[in-house]
Amino acid sequence: MADFETAIAECGFGLFNVFIMLSALPCLMGMVFSAASISFVLPTAECDLGLSMQEKGILFAITYAGMILSAVPWGFMADTMGRRVVLISGGWLDSICVLCAASSQNTTQLMVFKFFDGLIVCGPFAVVVSYLAEFHGKKHRPYMMLFVGLCVSVGALVLPLMAYLLLPKHLKFNVLRLQFHTWHVFLAITAVPSLLSGFLHIFLPESPKFLMSQGNYSKALKSLQFAYALNKRKSRNSYPITELVDVRPDREEDMPKGKLTLRQRFQLSKQRFVEGLQQLKPMCASPYLAISMRIYCLHFCQVMCVNSVRLWLPQIFATMHTLEVRGVHDSSMCAVLKHNSEMSKASSRLLKEECDLSHDPNTYRDNIIVACICLFGYCLFFPIFRIQIVVRHLLKVCMFVCTFLVGGLYFSQSATATLVIAAIYLTIMGVSASTVIGMCVVEFPTLMRTMVILLIMTCGRLGSLVGNMLLPLFMKMNCWAPFVYLSTLMLIAFIISLFLRIDIQQAIN
Repeated sequence: MADFETAIAECGFGLFNVFIMLSALPCLMGMVFSAASISFVLPTAECDLGLSMQEKGILFAITYAGMILSAVPWGFMADTMGRRVVLISGGWLDSICVLCAASSQNTTQLMVFKFFDGLIVCGPFAVVVSYLAEFHGKKHRPYMMLFVGLCVSVGALVLPLMAYLLLPKHLKFNVLRLQFHTWHVFLAITAVPSLLSGFLHIFLPESPKFLMSQGNYSKALKSLQFAYALNKRKSRNSYPITELVDVRPDREEDMPKGKLTLRQRFQLSKQRFVEGLQQLKPMCASPYLAISMRIYCLHFCQVMCVNSVRLWLPQIFATMHTLEVRGVHDSSMCAVLKHNSEMSKASSRLLKEECDLSHDPNTYRDNIIVACICLFGYCLFFPIFRIQIVVRHLLKVCMFVCTFLVGGLYFSQSATATLVIAAIYLTIMGVSASTVIGMCVVEFPTLMRTMVILLIMTCGRLGSLVGNMLLPLFMKMNCWAPFVYLSTLMLIAFIISLFLRIDIQQAIN
């Protein structure tokens, strides 16, 4: 007889865990591709679509609008029907939406399909975080949260590499009445990770922690035996745990036997919906309400700031490259913003010249370097996550340092300086986001966990949506206004972080 932590520790760490991590990688990369692919497409796609600065901001934000609307339905599905069904169905549906976006012939179509892309991809991304945490014990769980950040960094590196290899090519062909360019092909390729994720999760069992929370202890035991057999290379029957202990009574007797009729399925779904609403009541009471509100506000400011920088960075580097080619020695942020403002009002001839320069492979070089630095930075942070005192104060330090880094972008006078500051800033912000998610995994109980993570991410996506709508307005004011705005957001996030207790090595609830 054993509780969950003891039972999962007996499974050890081996081939099964490696397979789970390999299955999570394309899911996490798919999320990065959905959110960031448009930022690499726009420097070349604006030639075909004729985009204004405001339309670019809307295209950056529209995916996050879809994520916001679908967060609660996905969370309810994951916490009542299971993690596995969301990972499989969500992966396949998202790949269909991405392929539809890759067939877009105008701005409106692209916006609509990117909205649906965000609507679908939201679920699998949040669920895979819970899924990873619930298949690992206290010893390895902190590393899984950093692994999530590492996968995001890998996705952020693969995307500019794909852009470097593909987008400079001049492709143009017709399929029936549809006309396709290079950026259409680029978007179509970004559907592969989601498709692969849905396929790989077919071979994995349901989360044992979720099954225990539903009262299905025998199924939870089978999931643990499956993990044990792969890791230890032994028979499932040799698993030393024969009975799982939890606070909830076994509900298997209440489950209908055999194949369910349509009426039985409806009644079961209705029952689960009511139970799901009751399970969310603790979110609105002490002690979870206070801590969740702080985290929501922190993540809103944090992601509002970091995605305003991340999504506009390819455009900034492309403009700096254009200025360099044209012999303009001033590569300051003021010069970049002024040039972008002028090009939004330029003639079709000047716009075509600008787009031709954007097809240069060197346009994507700086984005690749930034992604490499971020990936290297994550690898450096892995060892220190075993030091409890460091983890406890890491979030505060990260927020404090990033307040000055994002403001320092205004004083950057060259592409190299912008690259270094942006790379350090994005690395530190990525680590701090992993710390926040890791804290949520252990602070909130199983039946609330995915919903809380989804709500936290929803606040972050709302920040991305608002941030990308507001940033073009600040850009039109003057060159220092965007950086004052971003520094203020980071300062607010730092103040909130002072009131959070971080301990990601405690037992999972």
